[in-house]
Amino acid sequence: MALDISKIRNIGIIAHIDAGKTTVTERMLYLSGAKHRVGRVDHGTTDTDDDPEEQERGITIFSACVKYNWNQYSINLLDTPGHVDFTAEVERCLRVLDGAVTVFSAREGVEAQSETVWRQADKYGVPRIVFINKMDREGANFEAVYNDIAPRLGGRPVAVELPVGQGPPHTSDPFRGVIDLVDLKMLEFDPETEGKEVKETDIPADLLDEAMLWREQMLEVVYELNDEAMMLAMDEKPVPREMIVSTLRKGCIEMAIQPVFCGSALHGIGVQPLMTGVGNYLPSPLDRPPVEGFDPKKPDKVLVRKPDVKEPFCGLVFKILPAKTGDNYWIRVYSGELKQNSRVQCPNRDKKENIAQLWQIHASKKERDGQIESVGAGDICCVIGPRFAITGDTVCDTKETIELPSIKFAESVLSMAIEPENTGDRKKLEETLEMLRRQDPTFHAVENEELGQTLISGMGELHLEVIQHRLTRDFGLNVKFYKPRVNYRETISGNSDIVGQCNRQIGASHMFARLKVRVSALEDSSSPVLVFDRLPAECPLQGNVRAAAIEELRQRAEGGGLIAGFPLSGVKIEAYDAEVHEEGSDEVAFRIAAGDAFDKGLQAAGPVLLEPVMRVEVTTPEDYMGEIVGDLLQRRAIIASTETRGAMTVITAHAPLKELFGYSSAVRSLSQGRAGGSMEPYSYQPAPKEDAESFQY
Repeated sequence: MALDISKIRNIGIIAHIDAGKTTVTERMLYLSGAKHRVGRVDHGTTDTDDDPEEQERGITIFSACVKYNWNQYSINLLDTPGHVDFTAEVERCLRVLDGAVTVFSAREGVEAQSETVWRQADKYGVPRIVFINKMDREGANFEAVYNDIAPRLGGRPVAVELPVGQGPPHTSDPFRGVIDLVDLKMLEFDPETEGKEVKETDIPADLLDEAMLWREQMLEVVYELNDEAMMLAMDEKPVPREMIVSTLRKGCIEMAIQPVFCGSALHGIGVQPLMTGVGNYLPSPLDRPPVEGFDPKKPDKVLVRKPDVKEPFCGLVFKILPAKTGDNYWIRVYSGELKQNSRVQCPNRDKKENIAQLWQIHASKKERDGQIESVGAGDICCVIGPRFAITGDTVCDTKETIELPSIKFAESVLSMAIEPENTGDRKKLEETLEMLRRQDPTFHAVENEELGQTLISGMGELHLEVIQHRLTRDFGLNVKFYKPRVNYRETISGNSDIVGQCNRQIGASHMFARLKVRVSALEDSSSPVLVFDRLPAECPLQGNVRAAAIEELRQRAEGGGLIAGFPLSGVKIEAYDAEVHEEGSDEVAFRIAAGDAFDKGLQAAGPVLLEPVMRVEVTTPEDYMGEIVGDLLQRRAIIASTETRGAMTVITAHAPLKELFGYSSAVRSLSQGRAGGSMEPYSYQPAPKEDAESFQY
């Protein structure tokens, strides 16, 4: 039987590393009855972190999807990584989600990766609610985290709950429950049943004044969003509970506010109200705008698909898991119905695909006994059968084709050369790398036949380390690994006008071509290279010869810069005049002239090597601040800001990636293990002159 679309919730758990995303997911599964025992991250027993690498490190690396029911709602929940090296997993999940739960640690508050995932959610227009976790930890501070959300993230938090106490059991006022500000009740969670039994009582007299103060703040937002509620308040009449919830829901879906919950996922405190909040405040597929795409045959024609099973089918592939029995394609269905043993179109590849089997997903596996006949609009499923589609591709009805916007991923910043220990492993290595490329869009592998090596690229040291372990441990390959290196780019510092020439005598034939080209630097050095045909209408260069000259400029630009062939960016190239002879001015001659103009133009404009710069955030006790700042300055870092958060100092700096190898170990060493750091790509900036010279012969 088809699901009621209004009761579907496609949500993600997003946060900084170690905020407790996976623990929240585990507790939700347990409380919903989807599993009978709560998994622990530190014991390696969680459902969603089922990869050996995840269990060993105690972090989420691969996004996982679980389905559970709560009250009348059917929830598809995606648990995402918090480490910046695996930000692609967050990106692809947010692309297909309708709502998200953002988790913050009550002690650490809004951290670096919190800002990254919040920006990603803004980018895809994903409404979210907030869960302030770890209220039972030393140093927990609900109000400090709450007050950080607006200035640091640009959000508008609205508390719908208040903690009763905060901190561990041995403190004078330990965290022991929550106050529901909508119903004005105190909720306590039975530790014997790990939070399944909830006791609802009146708010104690000593907490009532504070609760009423916070409730009034919540109601002020309700009055602002709902004129009817405002009129009731002016008439000094109570606002009905249903009106409060529906108004907050509307504000959340419109991304005007973010309802805030609190608790301790590890001890099951406050998770049940959060689960109810997912249904109350986050959108169903019907609450989201219809998806837009274009007609593959007429790219300028915009097409719309509503979340309705009666519409033509369309869906998006957002993840591929290679498997011996056939790759598992994770698909979000936006419209229509997808049926087992059917055929669909993949307009991105212009291929038809078979839908052999449909499965419900549990973690990273097909759910046992979870094979299904069909899946309708608004749902998420696993498909076996397709062969050509890749992550970000559309699958749709063969007669009513549509191509949805794809998923754009960040460029890799770090590379490592690898080679098989023996020739017998070469073929297997090629197949394995191809499999990993299909699974991870931010992983790249390019073979250098001359050196017999393969250059693999990823998002950071941890990303490449995980790939390294998978090649040796999971696939049993004997591979030699070389030292990682950063992925530079090249640009130019100025402008130039140049004439590219071909004036050659080959046997009895004479080849002649002259092409005038203007090369200029774009304001943003990270922008893609732009190549323009500015040749006037009266120019003698026409037809295939003209097209060949422009194509050569584009191909040379794609081939990289002059310093060491690194990718070129921030450059505009314009061909604006040409000179031809009656004979010998053919396509080959003008390709040679275009290549000559490209080389001369870049050289005259001043080639510049760009290095990746990272945004580094270090949280440290003040005692170690001097040592950490000194170490950052030695690494050519620029200190952007320092601020005090509770007992800790947060240092934000911008530093070249080249200087940050092994930085997390250095931070721990400088602070006797008490400081922690994180980093994310920030920009590309000119590298030191000696670095550029080291690449030149």
